[in-house]
Amino acid sequence: MFHEVVEGGTVTGDSAGEAPDGDEITSEALLAAFEALVSESLAEAGCERVVEEADVDDASVEAAVAGDLGTLSVADGAAILGVTADRDAETIVAELRDHLLIGMATAVLDVDTIAAGIDADLTGQEVQQALEGRTEMTLEQLAQIMAVIERRKP
Repeated sequence: MFHEVVEGGTVTGDSAGEAPDGDEITSEALLAAFEALVSESLAEAGCERVVEEADVDDASVEAAVAGDLGTLSVADGAAILGVTADRDAETIVAELRDHLLIGMATAVLDVDTIAAGIDADLTGQEVQQALEGRTEMTLEQLAQIMAVIERRKP
């Protein structure tokens, strides 16, 4: 789901993701697309259903409803999406991780290069832990990491 917002080198559903020449993907455009996905899922399911069916605390749902999605964890975002999607949260996160790791291999990137290319205060080791799911990653961090990977793909 999150990885599907990039199509053909542009961010789908958000023209801010396209540079004048159409090949520059920004973290801001990716985050806006992630926020749109989660907001649409919340609107479709309703907050009560999300709280009941997703393993997301009330505070995270309230923050998401208020539009504060940058600090929402990828796991919580996937749980919200899983309420209305044809995939569960674990599958959404697994597909995302696969996409990121394949993208790193395609772009010939290592975690230290990614850490150097993002604004988030993460070391290469912390980026690796986030990609592997050993530590929590926010949607804002995901957007920054994914933007670096997508821009470097041939």
